[in-house]
Amino acid sequence: MGLSIIIVSYNTKKLLGACLDSVKKSLKGADFDWEVIVVDNVSHDGTREMIAEKYPWVRTILNKENVGFGRANNQGMREAKGDVLFLLNSDTVILDNAISKLLSFQKKHPTSFVGPKLFNVDRSPQTSCGAFFRLPVVFASLFLKGDYNGLVRWSPNKIKKVDWVSGAAFMGPKKLFFDDLLFDEKIFMYMEEIDLLYRACKKGYDTFFYPNSKIIHIGGGSSPTRRKEPVLHIYRGYQYFYAKHYGNQKLTILKFLLKVKAAAGWTIGAFSGNEYLRTTYAEAFRLV
Repeated sequence: MGLSIIIVSYNTKKLLGACLDSVKKSLKGADFDWEVIVVDNVSHDGTREMIAEKYPWVRTILNKENVGFGRANNQGMREAKGDVLFLLNSDTVILDNAISKLLSFQKKHPTSFVGPKLFNVDRSPQTSCGAFFRLPVVFASLFLKGDYNGLVRWSPNKIKKVDWVSGAAFMGPKKLFFDDLLFDEKIFMYMEEIDLLYRACKKGYDTFFYPNSKIIHIGGGSSPTRRKEPVLHIYRGYQYFYAKHYGNQKLTILKFLLKVKAAAGWTIGAFSGNEYLRTTYAEAFRLV
């Protein structure tokens, strides 16, 4: 079989419906076989009923608990029949024939992963790729803004070999994923794709950013804004990634940077009366 599209869902019924509609529209008339697998992490918003009623062509894996993003994707990959796997967030909308374009590029680079150009809802460019989170990049991402945050330093309109592409949408051959490159299931959410692509880089595999394929990523579909969990997951993810890949000395420096960031966030929240900042960064500080 040609392509398996794997989507993890968690209480994103409306977004998932729009995503599935856009996938089917994008692949209408495609000259390759394809399937869609939705792995649902115990949604309680009617997601499962909607899929059964409106999208009978979608294969489903219905978990009995929320197993996290990485483990759920691994479940989908293990069940996939395609030779190429496309991991797609439920809060995305495919533009035109973006999937076919990405697949065509990937087939020309059979030992590589590839990701599209992501856009916000207003069609402004969204960070789609970047550099591995070495200490200078972490410092920039924590304390600086704009292009200086170390995430994107090149033209977003050019094909580039990059360190990582966004986990919101990326593609690779099934045989690569199963070369010990499934998601690390100890990472519940955030940093999973960076860990996977870091391990891929160590094995000699490339990752490409392919801007001719365009996808809208709404963002935060299952992690609404002004909730502390995304920040806490990022804190956990950074520390796990450093302990796993960079060693104790760099981990110690990372923890110092995270504490400074958390202390600054708490201070701003306390003096401005922003309860979200105060409580979120107080808990983040305790995680370090």
